[in-house]
Amino acid sequence: MSPLGKLLVIGFGPGDMEHITKRALDALAESEVIIGYNTYVDLIRPLLNGQEIVRTGMTEEVSRAQEAVRQAEMGKKVAVISSGDAGVYGMAGLVYEVLMQKGWRREDGVDVEVVPGISAIQSCASLLGAPVMHDACTISLSDHLTPWETIVKRVEAAASADFVIALYNPRSGRRTRQIVETQSILLRYRDPQTPVGLVKSAYRERQQVIVTTLEDMLNHDIGMLTTVIIGNSSTTVYDGLIVTPRGYQRKYTLDATEQALKPHQRLRTEAEPWSLGAQVDTPQAGAAPTTPAGPSASGAAVATQARPQAMAAVQATAAAQTGAAPASLAAEALSRLAVGGKLPGEANARWSGQAPTAESTARTSAVAGAGAASGMATGGFGKPALFEVGVSPGVGNKKFTARQMALLAEVAGDDGELEYSPDHQIVLRVPCADPEELVGRLRDERFIVMPIGDVFKVKACDFCNMEKDDAVPVAEHLQVVLGGLQAPKETSIALNGCGMACYGAVLEDIGIVYRKGGYDLFLGGKKFGRNAHAAQPVAEGIPGDQITDIVENVIAEYKEKGHPNERFHKFFKRVGVVAGFRHEDAPATVEVNAVCGD
Repeated sequence: MSPLGKLLVIGFGPGDMEHITKRALDALAESEVIIGYNTYVDLIRPLLNGQEIVRTGMTEEVSRAQEAVRQAEMGKKVAVISSGDAGVYGMAGLVYEVLMQKGWRREDGVDVEVVPGISAIQSCASLLGAPVMHDACTISLSDHLTPWETIVKRVEAAASADFVIALYNPRSGRRTRQIVETQSILLRYRDPQTPVGLVKSAYRERQQVIVTTLEDMLNHDIGMLTTVIIGNSSTTVYDGLIVTPRGYQRKYTLDATEQALKPHQRLRTEAEPWSLGAQVDTPQAGAAPTTPAGPSASGAAVATQARPQAMAAVQATAAAQTGAAPASLAAEALSRLAVGGKLPGEANARWSGQAPTAESTARTSAVAGAGAASGMATGGFGKPALFEVGVSPGVGNKKFTARQMALLAEVAGDDGELEYSPDHQIVLRVPCADPEELVGRLRDERFIVMPIGDVFKVKACDFCNMEKDDAVPVAEHLQVVLGGLQAPKETSIALNGCGMACYGAVLEDIGIVYRKGGYDLFLGGKKFGRNAHAAQPVAEGIPGDQITDIVENVIAEYKEKGHPNERFHKFFKRVGVVAGFRHEDAPATVEVNAVCGD
């Protein structure tokens, strides 16, 4: 050891005693001074035996590194502690930077030893199953030290390259928008149902593990102690566990004891037609070795660059044209398993005869979101794109006529589909070359036609079979003025025609209940999740000539100030006051053990 002393930069893992390495334990024991963040010092305090402790708070990392170097130069053994691994967003790099500024050299300066630990991506992955079995990366969403523009570029690159992504520092009390914008970027490249794991305080007392989806991840609590792991296009969920296949299905049959490929055959180029070696060894006729020829090959290259999860569908299309290769079929089967048997954008690809690309997916979404796009919407090879729209017989009317049902069956035909939704409408998906003409036919049959996606949806009860119809004009006005408008996130505006509120308007994002000649207004309901709750009552007895203006003001403020993909209840809580109505936290639930058992 140098007479100047020694710096031990220690990663102690997740925080429990069982997951600290033996070398980390020994390094702590031999140190004379322990320097660390307050929380980390508390976590390892049971392992200390009287050493001097220097502890500081957040944003004091530089002073900790400087003090550690100062004491080591005085001849002491100094431990600088980090949770996880000290070399992954820990103190190791900063200690070296301080030493570099002082002109430190390894041969004659203080000794430095970096003691590795289990990083968050590893500890959290172990609790989720096996989500990091293929290429992965870590990205910190903290923009305190890194420009946000740089972080965005990294998220874009990782998303487009189909990496499994671990997000560190996803959200704090002040940094709330970064995780929202990150989700928005990822949704441009990944299926909304992509598995996502949220792990808070891994292997500590308040550990929390949640398996959710990319689409719904923001409906759960995410903070500084949370690590977010986002799967790739092949990641799947099995029995509550997230698993990313390594690719063994391409060569092996996992439920067979005897494999078709013998051990000596498994690494041959002919057994790996997807490999670089196979592409170089077998160029297509009339083409340069590095430039595949033909429309199917070039199409595959474009689709792969635009949207990695479309690769299996591209391979399947090429195989159908040139002869299905077993490897291509295996790759497609693996992708199908990962998304529950249906490839992203597959319905449209199946109809058009072409793999979905980012461009075609966006175009299809734009057509559906517009409600009625003008002109000829086409998919691949001149075939029409898949058109998606919601239809209902009325805001309060829940009864379809025979003519309406016949029209829906005719329009859907053999290639389309009809899906009932809980939003009091039927979702129609049908290949369509002229959406405007189709929407006209539906409206001629007195259907309300609504776009699908992040829009405002107006729904109501049946007003007791239209016997209590006092509030019908308000519902119809809201539908005309607000129905189908673009929203930061899909938002429900629900109206109940009497105080019974039997259709549950008070559980929706914005609820309106007609009662005794006036309207009660409820804001910020959350229907799903473990912390689901009713909306907050913000006003009672609003006159009929004022309620629509008030709701329109609420909507206008949400559209102006809401973050992309931010649900209304989270927006209401974040801003505190909307259209003059103040948010109040829901009271804690009180458990009542009734004697009668009710």
